[in-house]
Amino acid sequence: MEMVFLRLLFFTSLLCRSTLQARLVVDFSSSQLFEGTRVILKCEADNGSEGWTVKRNTTKRLSTCGDGWGKRTNSSCTIEFLFVHDTGVYWCESRSGSSSSSSIQLSVSGGSVILQSPVLPVMEGDDVTLSCRARNPTHNLPAAFYKDGVFIGNESSGHMTLLHVSSSDEGLYKCNIRGHGESPSSRISVKDKPAGPPPSSGAAPSASGPVQLTYTVLRHLVVFCPYFISTIIMVSLYQPRALAENNVDSSPPPESEQGTEVKVEITANNYV
Repeated sequence: MEMVFLRLLFFTSLLCRSTLQARLVVDFSSSQLFEGTRVILKCEADNGSEGWTVKRNTTKRLSTCGDGWGKRTNSSCTIEFLFVHDTGVYWCESRSGSSSSSSIQLSVSGGSVILQSPVLPVMEGDDVTLSCRARNPTHNLPAAFYKDGVFIGNESSGHMTLLHVSSSDEGLYKCNIRGHGESPSSRISVKDKPAGPPPSSGAAPSASGPVQLTYTVLRHLVVFCPYFISTIIMVSLYQPRALAENNVDSSPPPESEQGTEVKVEITANNYV
């Protein structure tokens, strides 16, 4: 019985741990940046960002902010001057290493042209704007755009908008500005649009309803976990003691005591 409670306690702790999720927040909107740019990456979590740190994986190694790159302040990481070798995948990870956030791809260009594209996957059905930007001059210049190495169009403004994107729009994009050069390639990923609630005859629910419900459930689960664990421990400790006390109370009196009661009764009858 004790082993059963210990196993239940273990699985409950895993459930509590899985609810602790964080997200990586950045102060830039493009997955490509010029060398020399200053960036800030921060871990945010619903239950507090303490214990979370920014990690990355580059062509050189897997490392944590402050380990040869960036300046760590609590859950934030500041890179004062980006180099080409800072190109890689970045994410947030808990102190124990049991939980992590979704990751972003950051490309640092030492050239004169970058393609400004979304950092995170885009929602199916949304419009996505790609911008081809030169280091100098900074104003918009005509640019040619490519997807998976295939030319897809020229834009005199340097901007191309993909309307109502779908999975067929996923791929590697790059651009070229004549006389300035070509940008690195960036991948655009499209995520499925979440299914909406079924139509009802009543008033339409607010758009924040499902998100608020999910947040509320996770918040209550995180708060409930410690009490649930402590209850299991108390039950596991109390049950053997209660069972032992019940066995003692229900046991018949010893034969010597029964004999004593009989003798007293007989003596009283004879006396009368």
